[in-house]
Amino acid sequence: CNLHRNSILLVTTPQYCAYFTNCPYRAMIIPANEKRNIFLEVCIMNKVVEFLKANPVQYLATVGRDGHAKCRPFMFADELDGKLWFCTNTQKEVYKDMQENPYVELSVSSLDYAWIRLHGKAVFSDSMAAKELCMRNPIVKSQYGGAANPIFTVFYLEEAHGLIADFSGNPPYEF
Repeated sequence: CNLHRNSILLVTTPQYCAYFTNCPYRAMIIPANEKRNIFLEVCIMNKVVEFLKANPVQYLATVGRDGHAKCRPFMFADELDGKLWFCTNTQKEVYKDMQENPYVELSVSSLDYAWIRLHGKAVFSDSMAAKELCMRNPIVKSQYGGAANPIFTVFYLEEAHGLIADFSGNPPYEF
């Protein structure tokens, strides 16, 4: 989270893992029935984005059009307007699979044995801002040339939920 040292991080559940709490911030548990805390949501989003950026190759699982599970390496682009953005192209099998069944799961682990799993609904968009965001990645830019490429498309995860976990013995942090 983008907090100052010794700030208080509000957590709505006693579940946490060492990765989530392995920072110079104190944690305070508040009851889950308290009002929705935008500050907390921003901190969680920042932690998820930080983790995905630190571990750039994730694995995206889909249900193939043949009904079988498919898992592919994927790269997270960035967060924009509170959404986690990814890109692909309309000629790939993964795009066709997500058109038929948009529910996906993304997983990645770090070198220190922490991991994140995110699941949600892939929602495709024509957002030029999101496409430009993806073009900041030199690999994406080299493949598609620019955001206006007609086969280039972006998507975000709607209804995204997940967990961050590790082998610390602490329960996973679910969000």
